[in-house]
This record gives sequence, structure tokens and C-alpha cells, in this order.
Amino acid sequence: MRQPTEYTPIWLMRQAGRYLTEYKSTRARAGSFLALAKNPTFATEVTLQPLARFPLDAAILFSDILTIPDAMGLGLSFEAGEGPRFSNPLRDEADILKLTTPDLNKLRYVFDAVSEIRKALEGRVPLIGFSGSPWTLACYMVEGAGSTDLRTVKTMVYKRPDLMMHILETNAQAVGAYLNAQIEAGAQTVMVFDTWGGALADGIYQRFSLNYMQKALSNVHREWEGIRIPHIVFTKGGGQWLEDIAQTGPDAIGLDWTINLANARQQVGDRCALQGNFDPTAMLAPPEAIRAEARRLLNAYGNAPGHVFNLGHGISQFTPPENVVALVDEVHSFSRKLRQTL
Repeated sequence: MRQPTEYTPIWLMRQAGRYLTEYKSTRARAGSFLALAKNPTFATEVTLQPLARFPLDAAILFSDILTIPDAMGLGLSFEAGEGPRFSNPLRDEADILKLTTPDLNKLRYVFDAVSEIRKALEGRVPLIGFSGSPWTLACYMVEGAGSTDLRTVKTMVYKRPDLMMHILETNAQAVGAYLNAQIEAGAQTVMVFDTWGGALADGIYQRFSLNYMQKALSNVHREWEGIRIPHIVFTKGGGQWLEDIAQTGPDAIGLDWTINLANARQQVGDRCALQGNFDPTAMLAPPEAIRAEARRLLNAYGNAPGHVFNLGHGISQFTPPENVVALVDEVHSFSRKLRQTL
């Protein structure tokens, strides 16, 4: 990481998704989101779709962050307009204490997709594998669905930290094994998405989220078949903990759109790269406004290695594809000009 480049590379969180008409077509053929995600051929097709449209600099596996708890037997389903649900959420102490890491054979469809995608890419761009963080997985596993306040899982943190730590320890072991299997199947970089870490209090975040991300990644390959495997950590809402995150040793830290990029670079220094942090909602603005905001962020980071341009969270389903064209073009062209100012 932090190698000099001719221009700032760019990829987008959720770059394969509902904003593309071709994705909607593939999903319709699959019959459901889960059928799409669990079919390696469809997953490969969807992963490659944005690369056919835009000159992006990386591919990211098309999958879902909830594959691990699904393989644990919690009964994952997706209701139209409601998002993911688990039919067997972790509420009972006996159920929690029985929780164990899943049989990775139940996740074979993910690893098969990674292999197919890597082969189809033919070395054009690197392939990123990923997992949800132990804490973010636990949020869904305990709440049973998405939540605005995470009341049930956060209450468990304070009321029964022993039970929560059992869930998190199990999840950390599972995440580490899951990411290793993705690497062995062909992923060249891995990323941990901590979507709900920012909902935690200071001190609680470090103990119940960051600690278990570090545990998970401590068991993940740093090298495979002679190739360095970068690790990326992204905590949405985690800007106040950049120093703590950097100390855990990731190769890159993902930043959401609330973080000052120049300050983040100064704070992290040369310890790791930074990824981000364009506001996804700004992608709904006219192309010239998108280009101006891209230039602002590139100037904020400055003419230096160690920046991977991305959104501060996943791309909105309402984003016009032509706006992605404008963003990618501006990042590539303007950053090339910045390199020439040396």
C-alpha cells in the first residue's frame, strides 16, 4: 500500500448494485437477492457489470455481509422493502452459548464466485473480498433485522457483556477463516465493513468492535502465494477513532464522508493508506457539481501516495450511471494533473 501511482485509483462501495439496469435484469433472472448472491455465475456477472461500464481500478466481490450468520443457521431472508431478517435471532442465553463458527462448506458458493471472478478478470484489476465486522454481524444476529437504535444489542453490551463477548469472539474466528478462504480462492485484498461501529460510545467501540476486528484480521493472511494481501478496515461513523484504528495495523482505513480528509492524512501519516470519502448523496447532483467535489477532495489529500478514492459509504440506488462516468473521469484526469505539479 501507499505505492506511487500515475493517478489516484478509484472504486466504489456497492459499485455492483441497484443503480445499474443490467444488475436489475440479472437479479430478475435469479428470482431473488439471495438466489443471486448464492449463484457463483450470477455473482460473477454482477461483479463484472460496473467494470464493463466504467474504468474502475478494482473489482469487489458481489455478496452480502450476512453470509456468515446465515451459515450459522440463523435463517436469513430478505423481505421486499424491509431488508434482511433472521428468523432465529440470538436472544436466549442458551442459544448464544451454543453459537459456534460455521462450516465453511456452507459458504462454498462465495469461494466459487471469487474463483470465477478472478479468472474472468484476467488480471485487469485486483479483486477485493470482504466481510462484515464481528460487531456489525452481531447487531443483525441479535436484533434480527436492521435497527434505528440497536436497542437490543446495545443493551446486551451493558447488561450481559459476557454473552456479547461470546458472540463477538465466535464471529471474529469466523470472519478470519472466511476471509482466508476468500484469499485462497483468489481475492487479492480484503476489507472489513464495520457499518454499525459508529453507534457505540467511546471506550465501548474500542472494546467491542475494534478489538474484535483486530482479532479477526490477526488470523488473516498477510501474504498468499508470494503476494502481499492488503487489509482494509472501514468503520462508518468512526472518524473520532482514527488513531486507535491506525494502531491496530491495517494497510488502509476507509473514511466516511464526515471526516476531513486533510486532517485524516495528517493524523495517520505514513502508517497506512486512506480510502474515501465522497458523500454518496452528492452523486445525485449534476455532473459538474460532482466533478468540483471530486477536485476538492483530491486537493484536500494533496499530491501524495496513499489515497484510494471511494465514496464514504455505498452508492445510492438512485444514482444516474452517467454521474459515475463523471466522477471516475474527474478523479483520473485531475489526479494526473496533480502528479505533474511535482
